Amino acid sequence: MQQPLFILSEGSQRTRGQAAQDSNIRAGKAVANAVRTTLGPRGMDKMLVDSSGTVVITNDGATILEEMDIEHPAAQMIVEVAQTQEEEVGDGTTTAAVLTGELLAQAEDLLDADLHPTVIVEGYHEGARLAQEAIDAMVLDIDLDDEILVQVAESSMTGKGTGDVTADALAKLVVDAVRHVADGEKINRDHIRLLTRTGASSSATELVEGVVIDKERANDNMPKSVEDATVAVLDMKLEVRKGESKAEYNITSVDQLNAAIAAEDTELRGYAKTLSEAGVDVVFCSKKIDDRVAGYLADAGILAFKNVKSSDAKALARATGAKRLGSLSDIDKSDFGHVDNVHVEKYGDDELTFIEGGDAAKSVTLFLRGGTEHVVDELERAMEDAVDVVIAALNKGGVVPGAGCTEIAISDHIRSEAAGITGRKQLAVEAFADAIDALPRTLAENTGMDPIDAIVDLRAMFDKEGRAGIIAHGQKGEVADPVEYGIIDPAAVKREAVESATEAATMIVRIDDVIAAE
Repeated sequence: MQQPLFILSEGSQRTRGQAAQDSNIRAGKAVANAVRTTLGPRGMDKMLVDSSGTVVITNDGATILEEMDIEHPAAQMIVEVAQTQEEEVGDGTTTAAVLTGELLAQAEDLLDADLHPTVIVEGYHEGARLAQEAIDAMVLDIDLDDEILVQVAESSMTGKGTGDVTADALAKLVVDAVRHVADGEKINRDHIRLLTRTGASSSATELVEGVVIDKERANDNMPKSVEDATVAVLDMKLEVRKGESKAEYNITSVDQLNAAIAAEDTELRGYAKTLSEAGVDVVFCSKKIDDRVAGYLADAGILAFKNVKSSDAKALARATGAKRLGSLSDIDKSDFGHVDNVHVEKYGDDELTFIEGGDAAKSVTLFLRGGTEHVVDELERAMEDAVDVVIAALNKGGVVPGAGCTEIAISDHIRSEAAGITGRKQLAVEAFADAIDALPRTLAENTGMDPIDAIVDLRAMFDKEGRAGIIAHGQKGEVADPVEYGIIDPAAVKREAVESATEAATMIVRIDDVIAAE
């Protein structure tokens, strides 16, 4: 008899065939169902509590999936779908996750009907191609003026805790921020920063033409405001230099001690003298500033900030036109930046520093306010998404009707084209259309409408008028033209959701063997 041959380590687990497919598909569907109820303007929030007791309350799909700490490898792919959606276009994370789950649910039925996974994959890719055609056909032939962009931003923020009253005002701030940093057709996303602070309602949110950093003065005797300021950004320590090698010095007299102290003091005073003589008014240092140096800078009337975060230092250098200096030797006026005003304001127990005007006006900061930390955190996520979708609308192919209208157009187009596809692949293409239908159906459910009646009414109005969507109007919502209600989404959000969901679903469907180490 042949001896058994072991090729896997002891304790490894192996799942094959249908059991592996069922496990992966169930995991993917479970993750998608976890975020389904957050979709749309009437979507609900999730409260997530980690092992340390930290609470996150959010409506954002990517944040929910990230905070859930998912371990199942197939389910983790859906988390990656949401992350990719967030990175590429900034919104549509819940849509992408729900669509992935629906594609997997449809694939499960097809597998039970004995369709080969490869046929399903081919059909899904064909469905995705047809979906892209439908999205292109739905792009609105309109100028992307400020009014349209405000509608895009407001559609993105709806249902994310911003409130119906303030959503319009916040959307206008987002569009103003994007327009301010636009350089021709080029928009640098890094020039738009967000900073949050509790202590006021979200309606107190404002747009600052410049940079705001969460830093206090290095010395209380420094000025709180400087007009027409020359700015230096330093990447060095303003303290007594230390040798690289360890050395000991023996001091045998008071004169030697006084000389050492005087030399040290001269070095520290030299930093302040060099900056003062160079005409610097404000110093942002990413490293430590010795308290004595801070005192000498205050005596020279220089406003200084120490331990500035690297990201803030980078933003300040970019915004003010200053170079990040690693040494004060051979400095030149061209190394410094210029701003109209630097001033420190107190919010509660903290100080915030505003750098405005001049070169800094090329960057803007959305200064977000809210009553609690949970409120401002969710507001920050909503505003981040709104900024991203406005930029996506301008840079990546225009806008399409929202509220499920584009999804109905996609499913109709796929079904009309599926009739011309021969073989079993046709079943997979039609299943792709059924998965797309789940998005407006979920919108209807979350809005309080009967999902079957809503889909029937959607198709009837779409066939008759060419546009129809689920509008959260009144107690249970209604079917109407989303463009008339200003519900507009970037086409890039739809394209990315279809593409990433299809890729993730087809990858999971093709897996028939799972080998897990101990």
